[in-house]
Amino acid sequence: MFEVEVTRTISAAHALRGYDGKCQNLHGHNYVVSVVVGADKVDDIGLSVDFTRLKAELDEILKAYDHHNLSELPEFQEVNPSSEMLAVHIYRAIASRMNGDGVRVLRTKVCESDHSSVTYSE
Repeated sequence: MFEVEVTRTISAAHALRGYDGKCQNLHGHNYVVSVVVGADKVDDIGLSVDFTRLKAELDEILKAYDHHNLSELPEFQEVNPSSEMLAVHIYRAIASRMNGDGVRVLRTKVCESDHSSVTYSE
C-alpha cells in the first residue's frame, strides 16, 4: 500500500465551553493539518494519488475554518471545537471526497502548537 500525505496550515480561533482554565476564553492557533491517504496501486504514469487533487480537496474543506471563530460554526454548536473534533470533521469531509477506486483516507492530524497534536482515524 502507498501512503500519500499533504499538510496545510490555517489560523483560527476558538473557546472551549465547560473547560476550567484559560482555554475557556477566546484564543487562536495556527493549526497544522495533515491528511494521509492510502492507495493500493499506481496508475499508468506511476501515481497512486495526485498530490494536486488531494491538496485542492483539503484546501476547499479548510476554507470553512481558516480565519474563523470555530466556536461560531454550525458543526461546533453541539460539541467543543477542540482539535479532536476538528480532526473528526476534516477526516469525514476529506473521506467523502477522496474515498473510492482503491483510495481511502487513513488518518488526519491536527497540531494546534509545536508540541500538541491529535490524530484521528476510523
